[in-house]
Amino acid sequence: MDIHITGIPFKWSEKNIKEIFGEYGEVTSVKIIIDKITRQNKGFGFVTMPDNEAALKAIERINGAEFEGRRITVSPSVPKGSIKKPLRTSTSQSDKKRSPKEFKSEKHKKSLPPWLRKEY
Repeated sequence: MDIHITGIPFKWSEKNIKEIFGEYGEVTSVKIIIDKITRQNKGFGFVTMPDNEAALKAIERINGAEFEGRRITVSPSVPKGSIKKPLRTSTSQSDKKRSPKEFKSEKHKKSLPPWLRKEY
């Protein structure tokens, strides 16, 4: 089972995560997401445990625990494309298509880019 972890202390490495989850069963992989620029961990990552019962037990026990001043949140990982966002249904003024304003003079109209002058 893949597990998603947030709130990982920034000084921790994959070894720290493996030690904590290893108390509940076998850990096959640990991946902490690292910032490409600063090379510091971003505070979240993933753990893979082959035994689902052990993984659920680890989630139950570790979720909400505090380490080095940060509260760890642990939950089953959900594949990236499986969560569907709700469709926007509001019809506020900003959602409506706006038509270009009519201009008083041709001089002003010529100063606009072609896509606003409808000359494309």
